[in-house]
Amino acid sequence: MTHSTCSSRDFFHPEFKRISDEIGVPSVFHRKYWEWVYIVHHAYKSGAVASGKKGLVFGVGQETLPAVFAASGMKITATDAPRASEVSAAWQSGNEYAEELAAMPSGQLSREEFERLVEWRECDMNAIDDSLKDYDLCWSSCCLEHLGSLQHGIDFIINSVEKTLRVGGVAIHTTEFNLSSNEDTVDTGWTVLYRRRDFEELIRTLEERGHEVSPFVIAPDSLSIDGFVDTPPYSAPPHLKLALEGYVSTSAGLVIRRGR
Repeated sequence: MTHSTCSSRDFFHPEFKRISDEIGVPSVFHRKYWEWVYIVHHAYKSGAVASGKKGLVFGVGQETLPAVFAASGMKITATDAPRASEVSAAWQSGNEYAEELAAMPSGQLSREEFERLVEWRECDMNAIDDSLKDYDLCWSSCCLEHLGSLQHGIDFIINSVEKTLRVGGVAIHTTEFNLSSNEDTVDTGWTVLYRRRDFEELIRTLEERGHEVSPFVIAPDSLSIDGFVDTPPYSAPPHLKLALEGYVSTSAGLVIRRGR
């Protein structure tokens, strides 16, 4: 996966199919599946996944990635928004919230093994608890755009690297990406849209702070399906791009290694 934004071509790669099978999702054109495969692919590629290592996920919801990484022998801390927060209320209404370990899928692990390797905690992504530290891997899948503003999401990414990872640890985050404009966007509210310029400025900031960031490469429209834009109420698949708040959006990811 050489691109940082959702690409139809990725879905045709044998490795994409292998990871889709591993995480238990169908190989259909849906950007959420692309995000999960992106995270798993880069987590393994970075060397962050191995028995005895520690992983931390934010906004875990019902995703299967904690079980996938735990199956390698990793210890996983799965977090979601505090139960009383507006974010948790919104995610609960869409079945995208896990309020306890029992609500999370155990994948190919037995329930007993899953509960031995995975713990659940509340976490306010705008105020990460100091006890969440020294992890080898942290990740989030399309939830940092719901923190209230573009700046809140940027602050979260920086804090996820500098507060929760050990030196050499890897952060992988996906979020909404504005394909329509590099100038105008949605910068506050329930869902914000990041522009190329926002990613480029964030990458400069991270590198100035001593961290390594994989190149941010926007995928070209190479197949006819790349021209399809899903509209409300979103009857996908296909669902690689969507009309959102007056813009065309897709998923984008960042891979960051803590340098100091």
